[in-house]
Amino acid sequence: MSLQFSVLASGSTGNSFYLETEDHAFLVDAGLSGKAMEGLMSQIGKKLDQLDGIFVTHEHSDHIKGLGVLARKYKLPIYANEKTWKAMENMIGTVHSDQKFIFPMEAVKSFGSLDIESFGVSHDAAEPMFYVFHYGGRKLALMTDTGYVSDRMKGIIRSANAFVFESNHDVGMLQMGRYPWNIKRRILSDVGHVSNEDAALAMTDVIGDQTSRIYLAHLSQDNNMKDLARMSVKQTLASKGFVTGETFELYDTDPKIPTPLVAI
Repeated sequence: MSLQFSVLASGSTGNSFYLETEDHAFLVDAGLSGKAMEGLMSQIGKKLDQLDGIFVTHEHSDHIKGLGVLARKYKLPIYANEKTWKAMENMIGTVHSDQKFIFPMEAVKSFGSLDIESFGVSHDAAEPMFYVFHYGGRKLALMTDTGYVSDRMKGIIRSANAFVFESNHDVGMLQMGRYPWNIKRRILSDVGHVSNEDAALAMTDVIGDQTSRIYLAHLSQDNNMKDLARMSVKQTLASKGFVTGETFELYDTDPKIPTPLVAI
C-alpha cells in the first residue's frame, strides 16, 4: 500500500498538492487558474476528473484561485472548516450545496484506508489549517503558511515519512529587500511565514527514523532562492546532528513545475 504525491505548485503565485492511494485521489488547495491546474496535472500524468475532492487550507487567493472553477467543472466535493468557508464563499463563486463539506480543525476524516488529520497553524487567515495523511502505516505531513511551528504542531507532524515544509524566506534578503516595512513585519510575525533557519530548527524536532523526504515549500520569489534555502536548511540541520543524504533527502518545489510523482 503506497501513498503517492506531488507538490504541483508552491509559492506566492499559487499552491496546490496532489495525493493518491489505490482507491482515492485528492488535491489540497487549488491556487492557480483552472487551465493552469489542468496543465500541472497533465505533467504528472493525471487528470482532474479522477479526483475525489479538494481539501482547503485557508482562503488566501494563492490557495483558492481555481477552486470554484474546478468544483463546478468537475463536480468536486470541497472540504474546509466553517470559518474558512465563510471567508472564501464570496471569492470562489457559486458552489452547489451538495459539494460543500465541513472539515473541522483538529479532526480526522477517513476515506477507505486513508485517514486525513487536520491541524491548526498560525497565519493571518480566518482559521488556517493543514493536513497529515495516514495510509498503510505511512505518514505524510503538509505544512506551510505559518508564522512559527508550535510544540503542538510538532507533535502532530512528528516522524512523518515525508514532509512538505514551509521555508519561505531568508531573513537577510527580506530585511534588505524592496517590500514595504508593513509587509516585512507581517511576514516576520507569528502569523506570517517561517524562514529558512526557523524551518530547519523545527525540522530537527520532527525528523524521525522513517523520514526519507523533505520538500522545501512556499519559497518567496523575492526573498529566497532554491539554492539558498537548501544550503541554509542543510547547514542548520547539520549543526544539530542531522546530515542530509544519510537517511533523508531535501527536495525543491517550484511555482510552475510539479515535483515528480513519488510513493512512500
